[in-house]
Amino acid sequence: MERQAELIARWQLVGFIHGVMNTDNTTISGETIDYGPAAYLDEFSVGKKFSSIDQQGRYAYGNQPAIGQWNLARLAETLLLLEVPKEDLESALGDYPAIYMERYLARMRPKLGIQDPGADDQALISAWLTQLEEGELDYTLSFRNLANRVEAGGDDRFGEVEQQWRERVSAQPATETSTLMNAVNPMFIARNHRVEEAIAAAVDGDLSVFHDLNRVLANPFAEQPEFAHYAQPPKPDERVTQ
Repeated sequence: MERQAELIARWQLVGFIHGVMNTDNTTISGETIDYGPAAYLDEFSVGKKFSSIDQQGRYAYGNQPAIGQWNLARLAETLLLLEVPKEDLESALGDYPAIYMERYLARMRPKLGIQDPGADDQALISAWLTQLEEGELDYTLSFRNLANRVEAGGDDRFGEVEQQWRERVSAQPATETSTLMNAVNPMFIARNHRVEEAIAAAVDGDLSVFHDLNRVLANPFAEQPEFAHYAQPPKPDERVTQ
C-alpha cells in the first residue's frame, strides 16, 4: 500500500497518466508496468485521458490515486482466502488516502519552493492547480515559470494564487526557493508529440530524433539551450489526443 501511494504520488507530480491501471497492471513491488496508452499532461486537466478504450475516464489523471486504492482492495479480497482477518485489511485500506496525501504533499511542497510544512499548504496547492486548469496552462512549464518569478514584480501572471504563494515563501531567501523548485521540476518531459515525432522518424529509418530525445531526457532539470524546442508544448496541429 505504501509503495502504491508513493508511486502514484510521483506520477501525479510529473503529470504522468498510466492509462490502463487494471489490477493486472499493478505490482506489489510498486513499479510501473504494462503502460500502453501512457502519456504526459500538456495543459493541466484532472480529467485528462489518452486511452481510446477508456471512454468513461476511469483511469484519467485525477482518478489515479483512488484507482490505486481500488486495486489494493481487490488484492485484499484475495488475502481473505488466506484467512487474513477482514478487519485488519479494512483498517489498512482505510489508511491509504492519508498515506497517499502525505506522500503527495511531501513532494509537492518542493515543487512550489516550500521548505517547511504548513497547515494551509494543501489549500494553496489546490488553488494553484485550479489556476492551471482554468487557464489551460502547461503543467510542466508553469512550475518552471513560477520559479523564475520569485523576485519578479508587476502583474501576477498566475492570478491571485501567485500572491498567496509569494506570501507563503516570503520568509525564505528567494534564491533558495527558485533553486529548490528548479531542482525538482523538470524542464523536459517525454512530451507526447515529441515521442510521436521520434516514432515516425524511426519508422522512416531515422533514429536521430530518438537519440536526441534520449539525450534530453537523461538530464531533464537542466536548461539545455540547444534542445530548447523539446521543452515547448505542442502547437494545435501537433497535439496528441489518444
